[in-house]
Amino acid sequence: MATEITGGLSPMQAFAIVGAAGVGAQWLAWRFRMPAIVLMLAAGLLLGPVTGIFVPERDIGDLVQPMIALAVAVILFEGGLTLSFKQLADARPAVRRLVYVGAPLGWLMSALALKYGAGLSWASALVFGGIMIVTGPTVIAPLLRQAKLISRPAQVLQWEAIVNDPLGALAAVLALEVVLVLNTGLGWGDAVLQLALGIGFATVVGGAAGWFVARAFRLGWVPEYMKVPLLFVLVIVVFAVSDALLHESGLLAVTVMGLVIANSNLPSYHELHRFKEHATILLVSGVFILLAAGIQFEDMALLGWRAALFLVLVVLVARPLTVLVSLIGTNLPRNERLLVALTGPRGVVLVSVAGIFGERLVAAGFEDAAQIAPLAFLLVLATVILHGFALKPLAARLGLTSGDKPGLMVVGGSLFATGLAKALEKAGVNVLVTDTNRDHLRTARAAGVHTFYGDILGEAAEHNVEFIAYSAILAASDNDAYNTLVATDLAPEYGREAIWQLARHKEDRARHALPNQLGGQTIMGNRTLAQYLDLLAEGWIFRTTRLTEEYTLDHWREARPEAVPLVVVQGSEMWFVHEDADLVGKPDTHIVSMLPRETAERLAAEAESAPGDGGRAVARAEAEAVRRGEGNGSVPGGQPRRTEIEEVAETAKDDPGLIESSGDDR
Repeated sequence: MATEITGGLSPMQAFAIVGAAGVGAQWLAWRFRMPAIVLMLAAGLLLGPVTGIFVPERDIGDLVQPMIALAVAVILFEGGLTLSFKQLADARPAVRRLVYVGAPLGWLMSALALKYGAGLSWASALVFGGIMIVTGPTVIAPLLRQAKLISRPAQVLQWEAIVNDPLGALAAVLALEVVLVLNTGLGWGDAVLQLALGIGFATVVGGAAGWFVARAFRLGWVPEYMKVPLLFVLVIVVFAVSDALLHESGLLAVTVMGLVIANSNLPSYHELHRFKEHATILLVSGVFILLAAGIQFEDMALLGWRAALFLVLVVLVARPLTVLVSLIGTNLPRNERLLVALTGPRGVVLVSVAGIFGERLVAAGFEDAAQIAPLAFLLVLATVILHGFALKPLAARLGLTSGDKPGLMVVGGSLFATGLAKALEKAGVNVLVTDTNRDHLRTARAAGVHTFYGDILGEAAEHNVEFIAYSAILAASDNDAYNTLVATDLAPEYGREAIWQLARHKEDRARHALPNQLGGQTIMGNRTLAQYLDLLAEGWIFRTTRLTEEYTLDHWREARPEAVPLVVVQGSEMWFVHEDADLVGKPDTHIVSMLPRETAERLAAEAESAPGDGGRAVARAEAEAVRRGEGNGSVPGGQPRRTEIEEVAETAKDDPGLIESSGDDR
């Protein structure tokens, strides 16, 4: 029998509706490329104050605060898990300035805005001001992708959000400890002793737990399948034990635990990274729905004009002043500084932590702290909507966008990669070719293609490659195992629908087949790198064809029945052709394909000349090198002598026919 709305929901129904609303909002945000926080806020308000379907205090009562407290503990642990001191040391000077100078200055400016704008007490303002250092890494990344910023300001904003996320939480925890200790009525000497005892105790407990996890994982005391469950349970145990032994120390303990693990250089860090991603999605969405559903419109109305003044001070004074002062003396151009200064969206971490800290302060006797949660919601909603609509036009006005071009990262340098890159450039695609072997990038550099020499999975790539500019990845190196590793490792970040991989050698045999969760999507024809290079050696070429209202997909098929379609580019989107249905015939759609020599010679009468012997010699040499290594990379004895490659490359450097394409080919 269905439960009447007036009678409330059972705890099980409440948990189900919170989970469905939170994860559903996250999925809809991904599907329609919207900030998830806006949809989660709408879902929470719709379920709670608008319809009354779910009211946390009514439906789950005493479970609300423990659930939020445990979720915030895991969120703070996740924040600590992201702060690697080595990464901070390697970060750009501008990012370090935004951390070392910007974090404390932002804390002060936010506290002033809360005190004189929102009218909060100094105690509430200092605690909430610490949380406001966080700019929301889960919010800034989708906004940056949508705005398509150029590399430097995008990396500065992203790294600031990543690094300041745990620092803001840590600052707020420390401020909360100070306020609660001073509120006990102790003298200054006793208060300082109590505070030192609390911080020291939490640091010892959290540090010891982090050290134990690192040592246990490094020495193999825990099997792989138990690492994530053990970590999750240990976070809850550390929080509960620390809080029971010394009140309010649990949040600081789990944050320290995360910091210790993050800086232990564990080989299992990727598994821990997956844990934090999954925990963040589930817990953040759940906490946000709980908090939004518990909001009362009457409380929001009581904020009055001071809330508007607070928002203006934060967006137009505190954030710009903090950034501009922090970046004095850096080499960042004026327009880039201005863009960073005017971009500061807050996220769900701020709302989650603010909600629980506000409750702690209210329980301690600070009645004005009841305004913290509503103010946090207003700040998040205002900044996400403002920057969601204004960031792209502002960046365009300042000349800091890379346009609406789609981007592709090709992992593996070869003549095939170079030809594909040049053809895609004719279709308006930004292409980057990467390889761990510098010699493999010779033809790409000679053709003017952007390249990166190094491991795309390494730390150097994190700081030197503008990942945000590329919406898809093609794993096309001569090492099948490396291709699979790249595709599998980057799939969670990019989405498996954006990861592609050339066919593996012998993958058609049952004993060499891999499970579906490994590797990327296949391209139509399922050819290996050696087979594509063989086609180039036989004289095949790349062509880029733009469809129009007069020249349709049917005309394209009729003119080149033997063509091998590879990529479709439509406006700001691109995808590889997996099956014939992926070809679309809308006007202004570009199709990148490979044509046999006979077809190329027939079309060459109206376009470019057929490829010369030099380029085909390069393709033939590369195909033989891959085949000798059987697709397992540049191992000793598995590649031709460097002098051989240099000889054929030298003869082909002035032979553009092999990789030439036409942007309006007929």
